[in-house]
Amino acid sequence: MFSKRFLYSKPFIISALAGLFILILAVAGFMRYIFAGLPPVYEMEEYTPSLTTKVYDRNNQLIHEFSIEKRSMVPLEDIPVDLQNAVVAMEDRDFFKHAGFSIRGILRALLHDMITGRAKQGASTLTQQLSRGVFLTQEKKLIRKIREIILAIQIEHKFSKREILQLYLNEIYLGSGAYGVKAAAKKYFDKDLSELTTGEAALLVGLIPAPGRYNPFANPEVARQRRDLVLDVMREQDYISQEELETAKAEILPQKPPVADKKPGQYFIEYIRRILEPKYGMDVLWKAGLNIYTTIDIEQQALAEEVMNKKLQEYDEQVAKGLGIEIDPNDAEADAPNQTDDDDEPVSTEPRTDYPRLQGAFMVRDVKTGAVRVLVGGRGFDESKFNRATQAKRQPGSSFKPYVWMAALQKGYTPATLVKDLPTMFYYDGRNWRTFDENADLYSLDLAKQTFIASRDFNVWVPQNYGGKSEGWITLRKGLEKSKNLVAVNLIDAVSPKAVIQIARKAGLTANLPNVPALALGVSVVQMDEHLAALTTFANGGIHTDNYYIERVEDANGRILEQHIPLESAVFSPQHSYLLINMMKGVTQRGSGAYVAKLGRNIAGKTGTTQSHRDMWFVGMTPYTAAAAWMGYDDDTSHENGARFTGSTTARWWTEIMEQILKDEPNDDFAVPEGISFAYINPISGKLAMPTDRNKFLEAFITGTEPESF
Repeated sequence: MFSKRFLYSKPFIISALAGLFILILAVAGFMRYIFAGLPPVYEMEEYTPSLTTKVYDRNNQLIHEFSIEKRSMVPLEDIPVDLQNAVVAMEDRDFFKHAGFSIRGILRALLHDMITGRAKQGASTLTQQLSRGVFLTQEKKLIRKIREIILAIQIEHKFSKREILQLYLNEIYLGSGAYGVKAAAKKYFDKDLSELTTGEAALLVGLIPAPGRYNPFANPEVARQRRDLVLDVMREQDYISQEELETAKAEILPQKPPVADKKPGQYFIEYIRRILEPKYGMDVLWKAGLNIYTTIDIEQQALAEEVMNKKLQEYDEQVAKGLGIEIDPNDAEADAPNQTDDDDEPVSTEPRTDYPRLQGAFMVRDVKTGAVRVLVGGRGFDESKFNRATQAKRQPGSSFKPYVWMAALQKGYTPATLVKDLPTMFYYDGRNWRTFDENADLYSLDLAKQTFIASRDFNVWVPQNYGGKSEGWITLRKGLEKSKNLVAVNLIDAVSPKAVIQIARKAGLTANLPNVPALALGVSVVQMDEHLAALTTFANGGIHTDNYYIERVEDANGRILEQHIPLESAVFSPQHSYLLINMMKGVTQRGSGAYVAKLGRNIAGKTGTTQSHRDMWFVGMTPYTAAAAWMGYDDDTSHENGARFTGSTTARWWTEIMEQILKDEPNDDFAVPEGISFAYINPISGKLAMPTDRNKFLEAFITGTEPESF
């Protein structure tokens, strides 16, 4: 036997103490390592999971959601009790008793780990699952498990059971991109939480361990068995009655995911995404739960999309018919079965789906503020994401003429001034465009033109009116109402292209505008959004406001991050603006846009048709609302042989849309500013009307510029 002296010798005690010290250091180091990987539990107070950013229209109607993870935060009181009970019954029946972890569960998991040599995912309390989902990685390691338990204890100490359960139900992943029970209810049943049945609540809870395996759309029988298991456990724990159990088990599982409706306004949504994503970053826009309040009126948007698509389809069929193409009314595939005649001989109808397809764009804005109410960038966002209202650059044709007329007004012309509706030839001498002998008649011009054509040193341009006819000298008003090309080019020659460019710039156009006489006919290219805003300046008494799309942006807590601040700039006099708008009213009453008169409203407008009918425009406005419509082909080609459309055609579907949009708007006229006088004139001579004149016309003038003679 060893002596007591040997057992308690000094070297032995030193060694034991040293070993104990090393053990303490090891344990301390291990615990430091464990706690170093834990986040401060107080962070959970400020923890915000990835939330859905919501977009609202002008009437605060939810129209879109930006989210990477489909998730919404819901108070516990708004979550059905059956759903809460099902989670507790299946995932943690002692949830309201334990301090964050289960001794039995841990021992069972450790035993499994030792036997299998790998960590087990299960045996976690709701609090442990929450700590893992919020703060920790999903790695199956013993170290993570220990951290999970410690963090769960801290969470239980810091938060109430109701707070923990609420965060768990909003955080848990339930498959198909759905985080939280609200998103899952929408994803699987297309329902709000309050509408869920007991069986549906049980199905959602059954997804928790393995959302892919228990997905009712992928594995319906497995999902049904899992749901029934949840219901049986709920019955065992007296959360539901036997009758409720049987009723819930009899419920039919969802057969397929809810079909997402093709919601209106997708071009608008994409446009504001392009505005906000560079400003706030992708993470904030898609994950921070912003609330975006926009200017769009979603009901008007839906109406505009429906009408435009319907009318363009009708025009497509007219074009196809003119080109000898047969269109299947049901859009049948090109290889559809052939019909047969009475002799059973095949008769090939060959319906085609590759016929020329018109595109269109439509935009509505508030005249005074610039708030955009409708933005249609094409016939279908799924078909083409290219926004023809904000990205396309197209020739405006005669819808550009109001800028020319404003330049003339600023040079002293009045609506009654006689202007030339006479053939004019322009030639380019290598440096400038010049007018050839303005007093020559058409025959002389034709002879002179041949001389210039024969010379390599000159280019020649002889514009014509639509239809080829000219009327000599007519009033400035009639030239605009009838959209006379010869009047436009003679005006721009008189006031200079440079003056017209300055007018267009002041109105708001930023497009490249060539310093050539043909500018008067809209040969430059413009964007619809800019063109509409610029022309609206005249309807707003000469005050320009930019288009805007977002009223304000709030964070998830309601704090305002940005808010629209109106900016106005007076660029034209109210008097000149009124004279122009008053003439543009005549376009919709007697001129190329007369179809609009069926609305019975005071509308100023202008049609536009480009060469070979490639672009067809109508822009019209009341004192409160302005709208632009365009149609054409994306490849910039013309199919005028199939059906010849003009800006007047576009005015027809503009009218059909605006009839509904304007139905609740007061039918007011444009306000007459100070300094405007009215006088009856002879519409042919432009002079004051005689008392005996039958067709006299009440014309507006800047006071002091009225005709002085009869």
